[in-house]
Amino acid sequence: MTANAWTRREERGSEPLMRLMLWIARAAGRAPARMLLAPIALYFWLFAPGERHASRAYLQRVLAPGRIGPLHTLRHIHTFASVLLDRLFLLDRRIDRFRITVHGENHLLQAHRSGGGAFLFGAHFGSFEAVRTLGVQLGGCRVTLAMYERNARKIGALLRAIDPQLANDIVALGRIDSMLTLQSRLQRGDFVGFLADRTIGDDATLSLPFLGVPARFPLGAFRMAAVLRRPVLWMAGIYRGGNRYEIHVEPLADFSQVHRRDRDEAIASAVAAYAERLQHHCRSAPYNWFNFYDFWDGC
Repeated sequence: MTANAWTRREERGSEPLMRLMLWIARAAGRAPARMLLAPIALYFWLFAPGERHASRAYLQRVLAPGRIGPLHTLRHIHTFASVLLDRLFLLDRRIDRFRITVHGENHLLQAHRSGGGAFLFGAHFGSFEAVRTLGVQLGGCRVTLAMYERNARKIGALLRAIDPQLANDIVALGRIDSMLTLQSRLQRGDFVGFLADRTIGDDATLSLPFLGVPARFPLGAFRMAAVLRRPVLWMAGIYRGGNRYEIHVEPLADFSQVHRRDRDEAIASAVAAYAERLQHHCRSAPYNWFNFYDFWDGC
């Protein structure tokens, strides 16, 4: 599978299933809804061999090689299902159901007070919704998420089912006006979130060591931050089991003072820092990375 082949795969799950989960979650609550997670995880573990094999390949790199068994990959998929369920409650603003510990909230507040907008770069790791909720709690910071267009349509439909206003915080990438829309959001002081561990289309990449093997990391989001001369923060909402989340916000790069002639070097440095932070957090919480495809293929 090539680095961007994930864009051609139909992601597991469906809008009707998510709507059903939303109805159950709202009607019965989080605890009864969580009882469905074990059979759902087992179903996907049995009938999604590609994702199961990708999980094993990743876990063998981040954990002890040769010691990964079926329970490890099943736990990986169950963690993913848990975060997906909690996504519904977080989007529905039911944050009181969770115990959330925050590290680095001062960096978020400082960027917000500057008034110029900033980028939040994360990965398909943990819960982005937990980070978005933090922004709202810390003085009404508004977060726009830039997404691959097909996924933007899917989450947009889900958001409209929860709260139609939330769908306005999603910007689909790949359109003619995407850049202008994101620029306007930044100018009004928004944070713009990217899950920057996947390539889109023919996006240029940089090969970097990742969990002991070279992997290709996309440059597009970093180039955008450099062109728009904005600071970039690393974000991660790590699921720690039960109802516990741990949010990390860390400075990653600041392109506001980077001269054009130094841009390429600054971008390469920022991508390397991003890969290092992602590797660090994968080792800290290995079951939180949800890239269920061969991330290292073709490197």
